[in-house]
Amino acid sequence: MDPLGAPSQFVDVDTLPSWGDSCEDELNSSDTTAEIFQEDTVRSPFLYNKDINGKVVLWKGDVALLNCTAIVNTSNESLTDKNPVSESIFMLAGPDLKEDLQKLKGCRTGEAKLTKGFNLAARFIIHTVGPKYKSRYRTAAESSLYSCYRNVLQLAKEQSMSSVGFCVINSAKRGYPLEDATHIALRTVRRFLEIHGETIEKVVFAVSDLEEATYQKLLPLYFPRSLKEENRSLPYLPADIGNAEGEPVVPERQIRISEKPGAPEDNQEEEDEGLGVDLSFIGSHAFARMEGDIDKQRKLILQGQLSEAALQKQHQRNYNRWLCQARSEDLSDIASLKALYQTGVDNCGRTVMVVVGRNIPVTLIDMDKVQEEFEGCLFCSSHISFKGVNMVFYHLFCLRTERQNPSCGQPAPAIFCHITGTDRLSSFCP
Repeated sequence: MDPLGAPSQFVDVDTLPSWGDSCEDELNSSDTTAEIFQEDTVRSPFLYNKDINGKVVLWKGDVALLNCTAIVNTSNESLTDKNPVSESIFMLAGPDLKEDLQKLKGCRTGEAKLTKGFNLAARFIIHTVGPKYKSRYRTAAESSLYSCYRNVLQLAKEQSMSSVGFCVINSAKRGYPLEDATHIALRTVRRFLEIHGETIEKVVFAVSDLEEATYQKLLPLYFPRSLKEENRSLPYLPADIGNAEGEPVVPERQIRISEKPGAPEDNQEEEDEGLGVDLSFIGSHAFARMEGDIDKQRKLILQGQLSEAALQKQHQRNYNRWLCQARSEDLSDIASLKALYQTGVDNCGRTVMVVVGRNIPVTLIDMDKVQEEFEGCLFCSSHISFKGVNMVFYHLFCLRTERQNPSCGQPAPAIFCHITGTDRLSSFCP
């Protein structure tokens, strides 16, 4: 009743019967849990919970008439949608609501924004935007609709709201199938109440005549009112019931973390041993080979402060990189020049390589390329490692001078160099 004695059009949510109060099975049944569920019986992921059922109300009527802390308005991105729910809310709230909405500057799909209730019985209005449904974008639509319900409940929790009145967020104009949307709505509310049930006292689903039958059909799946109803509803649950918060699960988007990525899953013995598994294919990229602070290591190298062990490790890393690069090069052109020979070893067991400059047509080929391919030939010799190698370079000019003046009696000058497998030819090539 209003102050003048006239009956009020608004409905107090505390006077509405809860979903749990409408159950007759529990009151008339004397079956115990042990009689209904045997030891090997699979329980529903949505267990019978009397306290949660007492917080849920299914009511056929206009959400704008509910006297609760907040009601939900479904709209479009500009918050100017003209659907039956929005039109009723705007009409009862008064013109101040439109002015308040202009300050929000719209609302994205899946988000929730808050305004005052103005002339409504509800103190607040939570505006949200449901997704447009297309079958080929079903996953995106499911995630967006879940976000609508989740963000509304989260906002109610943050604002310490005791009761929330939901309209059916998926409007017919946006083409979302009613039954699919109802599954998402009910399981999202159910999971939220399981986790944050102490923050909200009442959640009202305000439905129309067309929507009531669907909600009556699906509510027992997520809010069973007795143990028998839980058992009967289990076969009718959909395959995708979402995660612990009701969010739709997309297997392709899940992050899979394996404890031993190199171990084959079908071989349990190798997993148990943990050794002998070929992990050579792991860490073949640069990022996986990073160890410590690379910039700091390079600074220490330039300052000559790197330890011997670290320096040896750096040399080994460089050598492996050059060896891999050399083995991928086509050296057939250099081989045809007959300018690089391996002659044997010296007294220390180091390989002796001879470069004959006379056979290198310096005016016809790119000398930089020759240098790179000589490096390839050098490092392709797998037995050349940290023992080092002796390089003997016979200079072209000296050889020609000896031919032009054979009476000089001097042997052709040669340049002797000793390098290790981690040096570069550019450090000694004249």
